[in-house]
Amino acid sequence: MSDMLFDPQDKSYCPTLSEAAQYVKNPVFMQFCAEIKEKYKCSEKIEYSSCSLERGWNIKFKKAGKNLCTLYLRETYFTVMVVVGQKEKQSVEAILSECALGLRQIYSQTQEGNGQRWLMIDLEDKDDMYNDVFRLIDIRRNS
Repeated sequence: MSDMLFDPQDKSYCPTLSEAAQYVKNPVFMQFCAEIKEKYKCSEKIEYSSCSLERGWNIKFKKAGKNLCTLYLRETYFTVMVVVGQKEKQSVEAILSECALGLRQIYSQTQEGNGQRWLMIDLEDKDDMYNDVFRLIDIRRNS
């Protein structure tokens, strides 16, 4: 499968992290993965989701049984899902005013359900939004 891109919807073939990176075609993806693995001393878990909202292969990073974030593969960018639950809400809201406008908009537009907000954050560049995602993950890790 070396020069052929895998199909993120093909449940029969589990991609490697480098195959996922080839699909995304954005160097920020591997930088993000390397940074999260180094910072939190965790490894990726590549899983197939049958969820109707986000069907296909995704990459989860967990530490001590807690899901830090989930990456969804796109062509040219990727989406990071960070869950803000009751434990994180106060800390996240305390730093929101310092975060990128785009992240503040995502937070305010995301419906809360069962005391949680599932933030879906598109990353294409290593910019303020990228740094803010790590701030959210830090809060999640330490809550």
